[in-house]
Amino acid sequence: MSKEVALNWIDDNEKHIIEISDKAWDYAELGLLEYKTSKFLADEIEGQGFKVERGVADMPTAFVATWGSGGPTLGVLGELDALATISQKAVPYRDPVEEGAPGHGCGHNIHGTGGMAGAIAVKTAMEADGLPGTVKFYGCPAEETLVGKVWMVRHGLFDGVDAVLSHHPSSANTAGTGSSNAMNSVKFHFNGRTAHSAGDPENGISALDAVELMSNGVNFMREHIIEKARVHYITEEGGGQPNVVPAYARTWFYVRAPERDQVDYIYNWVLEIADGADKMARTTHEVEFLTGCYNTLANTVLAELVVSNMREIGAPVHDDEDIEFAEKLNESIDRGQKINGLRKSERPGWEKLVDEFFDERVLDDYRAGKVGAGSTDVSDVSWVTPTIEFGTTCTMLGTPGHSWQNVAQSGSGIGHKGLIFASKVIAASGLEILTKPELLKRIRDEWKERLAGREYKPPIPMDLKPPLKQLEK
Repeated sequence: MSKEVALNWIDDNEKHIIEISDKAWDYAELGLLEYKTSKFLADEIEGQGFKVERGVADMPTAFVATWGSGGPTLGVLGELDALATISQKAVPYRDPVEEGAPGHGCGHNIHGTGGMAGAIAVKTAMEADGLPGTVKFYGCPAEETLVGKVWMVRHGLFDGVDAVLSHHPSSANTAGTGSSNAMNSVKFHFNGRTAHSAGDPENGISALDAVELMSNGVNFMREHIIEKARVHYITEEGGGQPNVVPAYARTWFYVRAPERDQVDYIYNWVLEIADGADKMARTTHEVEFLTGCYNTLANTVLAELVVSNMREIGAPVHDDEDIEFAEKLNESIDRGQKINGLRKSERPGWEKLVDEFFDERVLDDYRAGKVGAGSTDVSDVSWVTPTIEFGTTCTMLGTPGHSWQNVAQSGSGIGHKGLIFASKVIAASGLEILTKPELLKRIRDEWKERLAGREYKPPIPMDLKPPLKQLEK
């Protein structure tokens, strides 16, 4: 009965849910700058009877919306941020809304709206059936730069939460138990001394030399770190013009590996390389640690629960309008890259999908035991309470990640279908967690077993504030 109430609420409000997602898609704000998006979603859920605490964890755009009292407590995540420079209209050919502006190339308009709608649907059913418990919806900023949830965890905002559900747009309908890479994000500020590059270079100390020496040192290091580690960087500031020895230069590094302690080992080596660059270039430097995150702690019971509800609800089928959109969009997708992506995904029967636009199946977990190359701050939540992040089909097969093609679909009927399906899966799965004590016990028992006695220690210094200006050059 409770599930029926929740799913009916989503059906009755489908048009409004899509309108909310599209408005968030229009806003498309960068991490920690999601002022319009945050206020819009917070106002919406507050209007549905949730008590909203805004500006939590030292971040103006982070919020927590709570309804109910006592246990058990269900958490639902909703991400807010967009990606830089990939502005795009909801059309199947390249056409920016505003050249160089941000766009929702990771579908966080769907993430935030779908999570919120699912949480409201759970509340509606609990209210109708007089069910005990608490629902918390988390408005999470800056996932793309791995900031929001790390600070929210450190501030204790997930304390007392029994389990957490999260959804992310995907090209597959499934919930998996694969992991992700832990990561550190850090900037190095090198300082030297200006001089005329031709007239008296002997009096100059080039900060850019130090950046380049550090980069070379890290690249030589790559041969001697574990195969699955990832280290990538950019030079943010390298000087003004060639005839002036640059007194200041800045580089930004990501260090990733499958386990947190592996990141710590490689990161400390990178710090030593920066020290070595100083000695060679006669510079000094400061380290600006931005953020860090853990690898994901999987939960099989939660994954099986989500997949079961996906099958019970039934995955959406794409209509003629979606197919027409996909046919046109497919002209911009390289066939070889699509094949490589499908092969890399290891999804069952990928060979048969090469000439298909969508995978409308509900898939069992096919990523168990595997570690994805990317990182997410959802992982930090998984270390303090059982957590699952599942996918629904919101993009066609072969869509490049973080691309304008992604943006287009996040604001189209293709994304809308995945949005509504995700909302229903969150609602149905959340109600089972709240109403089946034996299920919740199994979820938490597995979580404790996977922890294996390990304790979560925030990867960020306790006195560090969120990097509100990290995107400023």
